[in-house]
Amino acid sequence: MEMINGKLLKDMLASGANNLSNKFTEIDALNVFPVPDGDTGTNMSLTFNAGVKDALACTSDDVCDIAKVLSKGLLMGARGNSGVITSQIFRGLYQGVDGMKEINGFQLANALVMGSRVAYKAVMRPVEGTILTVVREAADYTYAYATSTQDVTCLQVMEKMLEEAKESLERTPDLLPVLKEVGVVDSGGAGLVTIFEGFVSALKGEVIERQEAQESKEVAGAGMESEEFGYCTEFIIRLSEHGARNFQEEALRDSLARIGNSIVCVRDDDIVKVHVHTLTPGDALNMGQRYGEFAKLKVENMQEQHENIMMNATVEEKPKEEKPKQKYAIITVAAGDGLKDMFKELRADYVISGGQTMNPSTEDFVQAIHQVNAENIFLLPNNSNIILAAQQAASVCENLNVEVIPSKSIPQGLSACIMFNPDVDFDMNLAEMNDAISMVKTGQVTYAIKDTTFEGLDIKAGDYMGLKEKDIVVSLPDKMEVTRQLLDMMIDGESEIVTLVYGEDVNEEEANEIASYIEDKYDVEVELNNGMQPVYSFIIGVE
Repeated sequence: MEMINGKLLKDMLASGANNLSNKFTEIDALNVFPVPDGDTGTNMSLTFNAGVKDALACTSDDVCDIAKVLSKGLLMGARGNSGVITSQIFRGLYQGVDGMKEINGFQLANALVMGSRVAYKAVMRPVEGTILTVVREAADYTYAYATSTQDVTCLQVMEKMLEEAKESLERTPDLLPVLKEVGVVDSGGAGLVTIFEGFVSALKGEVIERQEAQESKEVAGAGMESEEFGYCTEFIIRLSEHGARNFQEEALRDSLARIGNSIVCVRDDDIVKVHVHTLTPGDALNMGQRYGEFAKLKVENMQEQHENIMMNATVEEKPKEEKPKQKYAIITVAAGDGLKDMFKELRADYVISGGQTMNPSTEDFVQAIHQVNAENIFLLPNNSNIILAAQQAASVCENLNVEVIPSKSIPQGLSACIMFNPDVDFDMNLAEMNDAISMVKTGQVTYAIKDTTFEGLDIKAGDYMGLKEKDIVVSLPDKMEVTRQLLDMMIDGESEIVTLVYGEDVNEEEANEIASYIEDKYDVEVELNNGMQPVYSFIIGVE
C-alpha cells in the first residue's frame, strides 16, 4: 500500500483498538506491583478506545482531520500515566500529518518520530525502559530505514516500526531493574506494540475484530461499551462448606473475565473478595453466590455522560454560570464516601470519584474545573498514576489559573487541604500546600493479586501487604499484623500526628484496636477516620 487515506487510517485505528481490547488483561498482568490498581492495559484501552470512537465518527476522509479528532479524543479520554503518554504520542503523530489528505511511507515515518518527541516533552522526568523508550527507539529506527529506502511503502514503515518496538520492548528489563527482578517487560510498551500489531494487520487488509463472548447474556470485558460504561461490582463472600471444597480462584476469575474487566479475585481463609467492572452485575453476583453467602456487596453505575467538549466547543469556553465566581476552588480525587466527606470538610469544592481502581480521565478533571467556576483552582490527584492526567487537564484549560499540587497519596492530599488558607494570596497557598505534601509519610495496607517477588520479599496472592510510600515492606496473611509492622516502620521519635483511615473491609473494632496500638506504644496524636475506601484496608499518614 503506497498511501494511507482516511478510510485506511480508520481501519488501522479500529484494528489497533480491537487488538488492545482483546489483549488488555495480558498487559495488565505485566504490572510489576501486585496491587489492585487501574492497570496499564485497562487504562490504555479506555484511552485509545475513547479517541478511536471519535475518530471513526469523523465524517472527513482526510488523514489530517481524522488524526486531529483522534488526538482530541485521546487527550480528553486519557487515564493513568500510560494513557496520557499514549495520547501525547498520537498528538505528535497528528502534528506530523497536519494539512495532509493522504500520507506516504516517509511521511508516516516522520509522523511517528514526531509522536515520540511530543511524548517525551510531556513527561517532566522521562524514565527509560518504559513506553517512552519503546516509541523513541522504534521511531528513530524506522525513520532511518525510511530515509534509506527508495519508494518506501506505509506497510514497510509500520512493519519496521513494529519489529523494532518488539525488540525495544524485550530490552526494557535491562533498563529498569525492577522489571528484570519480576521477570516482565514494560506494560506500557507492550500496549503500544499491541496497537502497532493492529495497524500492520489492517495495512495487510486484515482488520482485527473485537472478540466477543459466545453466551448471549455475556459481554466481553474488553468490549468498547463495557470499558467506557457499566457497573463497578464488588462483593465479599463467606464460603459455605460446599463452596470451600470447590472454590478455585482461577475458575471464578476466568468466568468473570467473560463478562467484565478490571478483575480482582482473592481468597483469605473462608472469605473471598471480588471486584469487577461489568455491564451485567447480576451475572457476576450469581457466579459468586454459588460458593456461599454475601457478607457485603456493592454495585455502582460507572456510566458517565460523555460530552465531547473538544469537538463541540473549545474547552476554554466558560460554562453557564450557576453560581457567582469564587476566588479559590480545590478539586481532589478520592474513592469512598468517608474520604470524600473528609475532603469536603477541609474545603474541597469538588471530589472526583476515583483512585487506584479507576483512574479519572483528563475530561473528568476538565469538567470539574469548569463546574467549580473559580479564579484560582488547585488540583489534588492523590495518586502518582493520576498526576499526568491532572496536569494535562490544566494545560488544556490554558486560559484559567489551574495549578496541580502533585499529591501522590490520600494523606498528602488531606495535608495540602489543611494548609490551604482562603485569606492569603495564590502563591502563598501554592507554596504552603506543596510544602505540606513533602512533610507527610504515607503507608497503605492492601492485598496482593498475584504471586511475585519485590526486592527480595516473597509475596503470595491473597496476602496483605504493607506499602511504605511506593515500596512493599511487609507481606503476611494477617491484616492486623501487617498494619502493626508497617506502623512500626513509619513512626519515629519526630512523629507527632498519625492519621489512620480505615476501609470498607475493616470493622470499627479492628480500627480501634490499631488506634489503641499506636496510642499505647507511641507518644503521638491519633486521628481515626472511617474512609469507607475500597482496595486499601488502612491508609496511614504520619507527620
